[in-house]
Amino acid sequence: MLDRAVSELSKPHRRLPDQRWQIYPQKPEFAQQLALLTNISPIVSQLLINRGMETPEQVQAFLNPESLVLPSPLEDFPDLAISLELLQNAIASQTKIAICGDYDADGMTSTALLLRSLRTLGAQVDYAIPSRMHEGYGINKRIVEEFHNEGVGLILTVDNGISAFEPVARARELGVAVIITDHHDIPQKLPPANAILNPKLIAESSPYRGVAGVGVAYILAVSLAQQLGETKGLIQPMLALFTLGTIADLAPLTGVNRRWVKRGLQHLPKSHLPGIQALIQVGGVQARGDEGAGEQGSRRAEEKIPNPKSKIQNPKSLKPEDIGFRLGPRINAIGRIGNPQTVIELLITDDMGVALERAMQCEQVNASRQEMCQQIEQEAIAYVETEFVASLQQDRVLIVVQPNWHHGVIGIVASRLVERYGVPVFIGTYEDEGHIRGSARSIPEFHVFEALEYCHDLLGKFGGHKAAGGFSLPAENLQMLRSRLIEFANQCLEPQHLKPLLKIDAEVNLNHLNQQLYQQLNALHPCGMDNPDPVFWTPNVQVVEQKIVGKGHIKLTVAQTVDNQEYKIKAIAWRWGDYFRLPPRVDIAYKLRENYFNGNTTIELELIGVRLPIQLQQFFASSPSPSSTTFEYNQRQYTCGFYKNGIEAELRIKNTEGKVLAIQPGHIIGLLGTNRQNAKEVDISEPQYDSIIQAAFQALSVNR
Repeated sequence: MLDRAVSELSKPHRRLPDQRWQIYPQKPEFAQQLALLTNISPIVSQLLINRGMETPEQVQAFLNPESLVLPSPLEDFPDLAISLELLQNAIASQTKIAICGDYDADGMTSTALLLRSLRTLGAQVDYAIPSRMHEGYGINKRIVEEFHNEGVGLILTVDNGISAFEPVARARELGVAVIITDHHDIPQKLPPANAILNPKLIAESSPYRGVAGVGVAYILAVSLAQQLGETKGLIQPMLALFTLGTIADLAPLTGVNRRWVKRGLQHLPKSHLPGIQALIQVGGVQARGDEGAGEQGSRRAEEKIPNPKSKIQNPKSLKPEDIGFRLGPRINAIGRIGNPQTVIELLITDDMGVALERAMQCEQVNASRQEMCQQIEQEAIAYVETEFVASLQQDRVLIVVQPNWHHGVIGIVASRLVERYGVPVFIGTYEDEGHIRGSARSIPEFHVFEALEYCHDLLGKFGGHKAAGGFSLPAENLQMLRSRLIEFANQCLEPQHLKPLLKIDAEVNLNHLNQQLYQQLNALHPCGMDNPDPVFWTPNVQVVEQKIVGKGHIKLTVAQTVDNQEYKIKAIAWRWGDYFRLPPRVDIAYKLRENYFNGNTTIELELIGVRLPIQLQQFFASSPSPSSTTFEYNQRQYTCGFYKNGIEAELRIKNTEGKVLAIQPGHIIGLLGTNRQNAKEVDISEPQYDSIIQAAFQALSVNR
């Protein structure tokens, strides 16, 4: 009985998330001073200090991005002038222009943006996107030669091309001019293009440094329209596509991205683009339960949970999560498992009927993508638990390759494995017996592109940046790749890095979580990459209700007593079914969300972190020598103390009849009985056990 009970207690699903909590140091005096100087609340001031702002000027520039004085892109992008000249000459001579795009949201919105703008400016322009299934990422020789045979005189790459040395060299051999627009990391040898526009090639101090592929396309299109004096009616549609692509690609919302995205989110609900309106209609009426912006590894639900937040509520402006959780996944799904032409047609059509038809196709493909992701994730976890979980601390990286997985969605699964195991993940599937294609996702301390370069002699094509990448390799190199990646990971990762990092802004009591605070936080929007949603924490809350909803989400109510008054608030923990049930007392970390229901607006929590209350952790981590005391609860006498049981400490509470309740840290199942042989398992989150455990902790605290 005891062996079985101990075994049950040791199962992973009895544990809490294994996270690193990094709480920003609080600077109340500085925050108060900055708040007075900039006319904002001290809490917002502290949040801005956490984000690196130290002067009133920096704060004002952040809060009012329109006040930012932008240099001309011609000053910052050395090849922009020649790019504009090539395009103007092609338009004037009616030379055929061809765009080579990519099949993710960034690449497809970039393609649509340049198609719309160039056609409006009088160019002869068409496009091609390589097959994800058969060709993989980026321009290739087949596309170059096909363009040449069709009489194309100028090729324009979007969101790709910076590593495509041979295809670009082939185009130049054939007499075809090439403009590369890309934002991926710079290889050691640049392709011989006529012009290259890439923010990684410009000064780090430039406000344009963080633009995604669609940002480069937007700068090029706007600059061209301005030079031709044809901006009327062009800027707003391009801004809508820029906003959609920038958020869906998880580009940093700083610099010009923050300025333009903020403007674009206000414009999107009233956009005249039928494709945008169709996406909002299709995405806005669905439950807000989609997995988030593709590569981010969001905790959003994978199925449609009935939810009062199911419509975009505010027609004046959208928030990044409206794109990240609703519109972006429907576009990305097409690029992953469908035909990118569907999205291009959606975004370039002026016919609302066609737009709605294409948006519904996106919806259907996204539903298939969700099912596929769930199945592959389950298979991947089962494989990892069997083969690799025991060596993860030594390997410090996870390489998972299996046949018959769709490589269009394995990147999403990689993000979920990173979230689950806290290590960089390289995941792949066999294209055929001899070749593997894969995706990589990372943790902050591990640079994916550098890792791939470290293994370049074992790989075919590869590319990416710090947080994510893609690669291919001969199947015979898999074991060598595994060894090389483990070698690289052990050079840059320490054992303490192998837990998901949770950055927390400030401690807040539940009685302060109200509409007023939420409105104050709006000053930070739009939030996203490099400007994350504020994360708060509250210590030692009581979990008063909890249940599983959907496919593995915990819906709960938490409570805290402040000044003898109890405050309760509802919360959701996306995809946390493995941690159900949560212990009765926990520290929680969360983001604030609005919930609309029956005309009422309330504030709820989106749980992203939970741990044992710090006082409990300190008790359990104290010296191994037994410590005990007596206490009275409900007019009965008890003794309690901490004792070693194997390698772990446990709390034991004993009544006058000799019955003992034994609890180990992080578990919600305890043992109750007069001895371990006849002990039964009990759920210590039930009120009668929780109350007596709290009384025991209080007695031990006083005794110390």
